[in-house]
Amino acid sequence: MSPGEVPVYSTGERLKVMERRVKIGEVVLRLAMCGLGVLTCALIGTDTQVRTIFSLEKKAKFSDMRALVFLVIANGIASGYSLIQGVRCLVAMSRGSVLFNKALAWAIFSCDQVMAYVLLAAVAAAMQSAVLGEFGQPEMQWMKICNLYRKFCNQVGEGLVSSFLASLSMVTISFVSAFNLFRLYGTNKGRGTSSYTVGM
Repeated sequence: MSPGEVPVYSTGERLKVMERRVKIGEVVLRLAMCGLGVLTCALIGTDTQVRTIFSLEKKAKFSDMRALVFLVIANGIASGYSLIQGVRCLVAMSRGSVLFNKALAWAIFSCDQVMAYVLLAAVAAAMQSAVLGEFGQPEMQWMKICNLYRKFCNQVGEGLVSSFLASLSMVTISFVSAFNLFRLYGTNKGRGTSSYTVGM
């Protein structure tokens, strides 16, 4: 192509360019979600603090709060799932094309939705427990504990921030998978086929 010429893409070429950009974005989001989920598990799963209260040693650990246990488990499962899906996307990109049928698209969309909801629920439950730990609940005579275990609470807070970012990544991924699913119906409309070849 000589200087000054503007490349003209056909509809198929435009589709391939768009597909590649979507896949690259999906890979980045899934790997980011995986990294944030692992970071959450590391921060909260290793969080402990020992304090001596009235000559007795009291150890605070994440397993003392069920909401934190749920958060660690949810992030661990979501991280493993995102890693698998990220590898799938990389393999598809390296091959240049992949047969993307509606059944597979529905399965990925459904799993992404479930992971997004589970992560959001885990973050919400853990944040509620964190607020109680920080401020207590005088009406219910629940004392605050973060004034006694400040290091423990600070690290939990860091894990919550990481998990919140992971959940946002998962929500964004669910939008991408919804886009990947529902465009199949528009693309295949009138063709009488349930599969679609994606060019990378």
